[in-house]
Amino acid sequence: MKNKKRYLLATFCLLLFFAGCSSKKTSENHQAAKNSEPSETTLKSSIPTLFIHGYSGGNNSFGRMIKRMEKNNLTKKELVLTVSVEGEVQAKGKLTGKENNPSIQVLFEDNKNNEWNQAEWIKNCLTYIKDSYGVTQVNLVGHSMGGASSLRYLTTYGDDTSLPKINKFVGIAAPFNNFVELSNAETIDDIINNGPMVQSERYADYVSGIEKVSKDMSVLIIAGDVEDGSLSDEAVPVADALSVVSLFKTHGNEVREKIFYGKSAQHSQLHENKEVDQLVADFLWK
Repeated sequence: MKNKKRYLLATFCLLLFFAGCSSKKTSENHQAAKNSEPSETTLKSSIPTLFIHGYSGGNNSFGRMIKRMEKNNLTKKELVLTVSVEGEVQAKGKLTGKENNPSIQVLFEDNKNNEWNQAEWIKNCLTYIKDSYGVTQVNLVGHSMGGASSLRYLTTYGDDTSLPKINKFVGIAAPFNNFVELSNAETIDDIINNGPMVQSERYADYVSGIEKVSKDMSVLIIAGDVEDGSLSDEAVPVADALSVVSLFKTHGNEVREKIFYGKSAQHSQLHENKEVDQLVADFLWK
């Protein structure tokens, strides 16, 4: 009898042990699944975001950023639009209309052309997705020259109601003031609050065309400082990249600006920087 009681007690303990292990494993699996899910604050819609590379850029300029965002279930790359020097748009893929924050990568065959032509090519891409898919709203993300050309588009065609409305605009390390650095006694805060003391012809054109830009468009401006004393990302001065912050604010747009520092803030590294990924994703989809 005594042996039987010991046997039952041992069996009971083993059952408790395995039940505990099973419960722990289930809890761990649940937590892992929870961690793999997108944040509850991530908003999903069918509004496409166009990613536009910089001078001499190509597929990798934004390709890896989009892949990282896809891996985190923040977006889905659905379409690649390649624009010829004549402005003809060739499409690979298609917009599905699903609420997955679709991304569109824009590639210019002549990737060293001027911002006027590139603004026209951006217009052609927007015309294409409106005519092909009935798209009425988009976001624009431009790196370097892609940012300058995007703002050239906005200040040239921004009031054209036949084109999709631009909801959000991100400019990453864009030479909005054509590489103008800080003037004597001028600070970055002066640039942010008042605009640049020295205005390039490019910047003056933006000033002239800012009324064509919708005041409802939200703006994120990103600059890089490699901290080598140059106050730049090795290509574009911080003062240059942030030069339009005050212009947008004065116009009535909601504007955020951010400076990244260190080696990962180098001009071409900004679109490989995971902190930049997160900031851009939060701005676009949260």
